[in-house]
Amino acid sequence: MNPTQRIASIDITRALTMLLMIFVNDLWSLQNIPAWLEHTAAEEDGMGLADAVFPAFLFIVGMSIPYAVSNRIKKGDNTLQLLRHVTERSIALLVMGLFLVNGEYLDQAATGMTRGVWNIICCTCFIFIWNQYPGKWPKSAQYIIKGVGIAVLLLMAWICRGGDDAQRFSTYWWGILGLIGWAYFASALIYVLGKGKFSAVFIGWIVFSGLSMATHAQLLPRGTFLSTLLGPLDNGAMPSLVMGGTLVSLIFRSYMAAGKWTSVIPLLLGIAVVLATAGLLTRPIWEISKIRATPSWVLICSALTIGLFVITYWLGDLQQKAHWFKIIKPAGTDTLLCYLIPYFAYAILTMTGVFAMEALSGWVGILKSLLFAILMIQVAGLLNKAGIRLKL
Repeated sequence: MNPTQRIASIDITRALTMLLMIFVNDLWSLQNIPAWLEHTAAEEDGMGLADAVFPAFLFIVGMSIPYAVSNRIKKGDNTLQLLRHVTERSIALLVMGLFLVNGEYLDQAATGMTRGVWNIICCTCFIFIWNQYPGKWPKSAQYIIKGVGIAVLLLMAWICRGGDDAQRFSTYWWGILGLIGWAYFASALIYVLGKGKFSAVFIGWIVFSGLSMATHAQLLPRGTFLSTLLGPLDNGAMPSLVMGGTLVSLIFRSYMAAGKWTSVIPLLLGIAVVLATAGLLTRPIWEISKIRATPSWVLICSALTIGLFVITYWLGDLQQKAHWFKIIKPAGTDTLLCYLIPYFAYAILTMTGVFAMEALSGWVGILKSLLFAILMIQVAGLLNKAGIRLKL
């Protein structure tokens, strides 16, 4: 393997995770599918495939941080500029998360529009604001388009009514993008201020993991100031996943820098085994639950993601088979756009009455959801070639 070659495995792992995210998010449209594919209920001790996808994405967010920060430093960014970038990126994710969540609780009659129309308008505004416009475009044109996007979002927030009592735009919860934003902000802040040192990241992982464990051991009672402050971070669980990914990334990068292309595999697998064992051993204490974000769930999902990354590294980089994943490549490079495209698709399908038909079931339905996920990724790839590139 050429030392200067781009590492394909992180993009491939991110792409596979986004493929699965779109897939499991479409399972609601099916009937009579295996329970192991779906989310488990909050009171259950266990997890399905759907419960492992979001933590895997958070873990990959963490793995990407060292590479992203290193690239910006090479371009000349200092610490203040890095912190500004982290803050702006986090705010963007929080804004998008909140608008999409308010769409979930939308009182369509009081607001004067359907949820589908709400999602189309909001997602279009997201593209207007955060699209990476071609350099040949005049700055004035870019500012006008971004300004229109901001103005329309403000109007949408003003007219929004939702919930049981038609309340105004509100924080019901932060949404998937918002949770990613909070976890990324906390983790990237530690990485930047800690100058990318392994010790700083390790301490951050220990602290967040410890807070999660303390919460579930009821040593950190809910309702306290600290608990409220950590609420958006699921009391440490979410940044623990991101920080875990950052730790693995630092280990991986150090081995790559030393030219130890293959010896990193047993080390990563060993870490995965340790984490999985810890998760299973602590299961009688905390149980496994995505909804409750238990420490056992965090440990097991971290192990599973490391295992997935090792497989993609061996195939994509060591065996030079990255082209096998070409069909889902846009999900690894245009991830945010891939996440937003289904909102347009569901709105259009609902307006045209497609979802009024009887839902598919069994393996036929599962195949439909898989093909739907691949189609959404292909659409994102085509939009990317047309100049729509969401880069935060």
